Amino acid sequence: MKEIRGFDSLNEDQRQHLKNLSKLPDSDINTSDIPEWNEDDFKRAILFKDVYKPKKQQITTRLDVDILMWLKSQGKGYQTLMNNLLRKKMNEEIKKGV
Repeated sequence: MKEIRGFDSLNEDQRQHLKNLSKLPDSDINTSDIPEWNEDDFKRAILFKDVYKPKKQQITTRLDVDILMWLKSQGKGYQTLMNNLLRKKMNEEIKKGV
């Protein structure tokens, strides 16, 4: 399977289309061309987090010492934790439409 390293940004037409689709009630969505999943389908399924790998960019930043100490106290992978916390906040803001 080809590794996916990120996605192109949506253009305005695509965003509007998704916004319109999100307003449709489930009963108005035609899923007749989508077969129901069976046990074999679920066994072969791949989690999205295992496919979606956004590009990383190295940066230099300054953090308050107490924040850095707390991040490091959480165990190995404090940079990943910091990234995950920022991603969670970003997704919350996007969901709110900020």
